[in-house]
Amino acid sequence: MLAHEIRAKVAQGEVSPLEVVQIYLERIRSLDPGLGAFLTVNPRVLEEARSLDPSLPLAGLPVAVKDNIVTKGIPTTAGSRLLEGFLPPYEATAVARLKALGALVIGKTNLDEFGMGSSTEHSAFFPSRNPFDPARVPGGSSGGSAVAVAADLAPLALGSDTGGSVRQPAAFCGIYGLKPTYGRVSRFGLIAYASSLDQIGPMARSVRDLALLMDAISGPDPSDATSLDLRPRFQEALEAPLPSLRLGVVREALSGNSPGVEGALQGALETFQRLGLGVKEVSWPSLPLALNAYYILAPAEASSNLARYDGTLFGYRAEGEELWRVVEETRARFGLEVKRRILVGTFVLSSGYYEAYYGRAQAFRRRLRAEAQALFQEVDLLLLPTTPHPAFPLGGRPDPLAMYREDLYTVGANLTGLPALSFPAGFEDGLPVGLQLFAPWGRDELLLQAALAFEEATDRAFLRTPLGEAL
Repeated sequence: MLAHEIRAKVAQGEVSPLEVVQIYLERIRSLDPGLGAFLTVNPRVLEEARSLDPSLPLAGLPVAVKDNIVTKGIPTTAGSRLLEGFLPPYEATAVARLKALGALVIGKTNLDEFGMGSSTEHSAFFPSRNPFDPARVPGGSSGGSAVAVAADLAPLALGSDTGGSVRQPAAFCGIYGLKPTYGRVSRFGLIAYASSLDQIGPMARSVRDLALLMDAISGPDPSDATSLDLRPRFQEALEAPLPSLRLGVVREALSGNSPGVEGALQGALETFQRLGLGVKEVSWPSLPLALNAYYILAPAEASSNLARYDGTLFGYRAEGEELWRVVEETRARFGLEVKRRILVGTFVLSSGYYEAYYGRAQAFRRRLRAEAQALFQEVDLLLLPTTPHPAFPLGGRPDPLAMYREDLYTVGANLTGLPALSFPAGFEDGLPVGLQLFAPWGRDELLLQAALAFEEATDRAFLRTPLGEAL
């Protein structure tokens, strides 16, 4: 059962918040050991459900929260041994807003350590597994959240998207994942990886569920200076008819894709044309180079953000009497991928290399943004694959550069700050295929309107729950 359907049943008194939570907890107990979606199940969730006011707008809706989004009193590890056992003394704004409306944090989900990865194999604890084929990855870094929603261990989830970490696992697991316009959702309480790129985003099994989440979590926040003063109108937008739109198919994303992705793209174009959208091919010439700039800028910001984990303030602290020995042994607990990105970031920021790498990457970012702005003078939405292929096998990307290429089509939205939505659009050998839509800055609602029209026109043909539904 979808989140908005559960909400309606709770409001009508057909089921209580406690009963909903009990059903999902039992499902987690029975299914999650083979999937690895959760790092922590909220030990107080039953107590919170018992005392919940059922008249609240989101009363009884369980939400899985990626474990780099802090939750007061619930362990938050960012998938790292360095933060193992850390209990945050405060709540992320997005989580606080959900709880104020009656939603319940059912648990914290697995992720690539500090959000650095594209498969959720880089968690310090265990990998997550794709519910469509447990021998394959669910994508990353929000893989645990994607698995929780796809396997219906929770009807809703929060992830974070720095270079595609909501959209790529959404595509691999056959669900919806939205990377909002930068600033639409407060980053307060999101453990920083690359602050100019990070964005909390919702994951769900229907467009209406995404709208439900976005109306709850978005809006200005005095605790986040980068948050935008834009009123959320997502559910309201879905009640309006689909406007006349021009859809641009990005030429640079049309080659090198698997047969299933090519088929899904062609099928989606035909569906959008039947819905009355004008379709044309457009060029975003700098998009193929965006990955190069991303893997300069993101590690540079990470090297700065992760400097705070030195054993002196919070998290794990190595034993020792000399400061630098304590710092060295504490930071040795970082995983290999985190160390790799810190080293790359420190290098590109170092004297003698700053302008050659970081400065040029920032200039490229401005060019990429200018090209996107020019494209949105021609069209209203951009369409391209989320990934070039479906989920790959666990251990199937041992080369770090091959893993980085998984983000080829997603990093453009983060570098430009644009909203982007991955939606289920097909299957290849039984594995989900996702496509994504980009919209102009601040036009997130337009993405959901187009995706809902596609969902209804295809009669939810691409939305499957491989392990059955909880309710």
